[in-house]
Amino acid sequence: MKSATILHPLLCIGAAFLSSAQAIKLNKREDGEPRVVGLQLQRQHISDPVAYDKARSRLRRRQEGTVDVTIDNLATLYYFNASLGTPPQDIRVHLDTGSSDLWVNSPNSRLCSMQSNPCGVSGTYVANSSSTYEYLDSDFNISYVDGSGASGDYVTDTIHITGVELEQFQFGVGYTSSSSQGILGIGYPSNEVQVARNNKAPYDNLPAKLAADGHIASNAYSMWLNGINATSGSLLFGGVNRAQYQGELVSLPIERVGDEFNEFYITMTKLSLGSTTIQEDMALAVLVDSGSTLTYLPDDIVAEIYNMTNAVYEETEGVAFVPCALGEQTANMTFTFSEPASIAVSLNELVIDFADLTGRQLSFSNGVPACLFGVAPAGDSTNVLGDTFLRSAYVVYDLDNNEISLAQTVFNPGEADILEIGTGPDAVPEANLVSAPVAASSGLPKDSGAGTVAPWVSGTMVAGSLAALVGALVLIF
Repeated sequence: MKSATILHPLLCIGAAFLSSAQAIKLNKREDGEPRVVGLQLQRQHISDPVAYDKARSRLRRRQEGTVDVTIDNLATLYYFNASLGTPPQDIRVHLDTGSSDLWVNSPNSRLCSMQSNPCGVSGTYVANSSSTYEYLDSDFNISYVDGSGASGDYVTDTIHITGVELEQFQFGVGYTSSSSQGILGIGYPSNEVQVARNNKAPYDNLPAKLAADGHIASNAYSMWLNGINATSGSLLFGGVNRAQYQGELVSLPIERVGDEFNEFYITMTKLSLGSTTIQEDMALAVLVDSGSTLTYLPDDIVAEIYNMTNAVYEETEGVAFVPCALGEQTANMTFTFSEPASIAVSLNELVIDFADLTGRQLSFSNGVPACLFGVAPAGDSTNVLGDTFLRSAYVVYDLDNNEISLAQTVFNPGEADILEIGTGPDAVPEANLVSAPVAASSGLPKDSGAGTVAPWVSGTMVAGSLAALVGALVLIF
């Protein structure tokens, strides 16, 4: 795609959102100073990623400049710090490309008012303590498949994100809530709660608002999560960082769901492990979702992966465990999309040490240390490329052109080299659109008419296909 001559965000604050080894290369923009914004994102470990993925799976109706964000990493929730209101009230919210609303808790909810203060880390928002707060309606209501969720008001207020201030920014306030963690959804506005539940027009969520207010040129951003052991990555609204990927960016069309674009589905055509092709000639829709900790694929594909890695599947937990030594193997799991787009994920990025998450080391019955495996069965639910895939990919989300651009990530890069994403077709700099994109023939959610499709619900595999795996420990490639 056409190149742009520019940029890195703010010289004064940009360095704070890059790793200490990564200096800033600021390319002068020909038509003025770069429009950029920086956020800091961090990674948070969670002890039960599958339970989290199930819980965050929202029931939703279906038809059915540059911002640099440093992302901090804890097994794989990525979050950032911001503030709301006047004077500012600090919050910490989980970043999610699979949803589209920002919502935060009220301290008066039953959950947040508990003596244990479960919302203390993430922070809360008191509407009446802000002089810039405005009430909109009481239509905010987000639900999860396990029965949890949040409901309350839609409001507008000022949001502050590392030097950028957006006035009259719309978000939800959870006065009734069963989740202590607020969420910032940066997906399509058409996937917002008020659109899905109440048939209202979409509003400008964070990336759309940044574009509308002129902080970035278009509704587009790039994400780089760094490696499995990294504590931070970066999110760049309105630009790409050439230092964080290798090879060329390849742009793929986003698949429509029904007659509209509302989520980040792309088509996967082939999957390999090492030199072995697991499945080819596919046209499988997969959801690119930073809010999902693991990667979820069709059961037959996962059964073959487990067979090759001698994974032990725990049906009650919906996950598999492998010998931790698997992470020392040099093989890659290669995800292929429309040619020439492909991403290679090394096995060490898929082997998650449970001791790092829980403080205790799991082992098989023969004493071999056991680690969580980063691929799980999707069952009857959505196929998802979650964080175990995304850490190996540099991903550009171009919502204005309904495209996703992919390149192989560079772990721990050096000097940042930022280019601005422009406007119009071919806006992503130095990216090439695939010439013969494959359209998905399976994997897209079906329009139920009534409007509830629940992705990421339990991944239940056929027991017979896994029975032979239990206790197997010899690695086969």
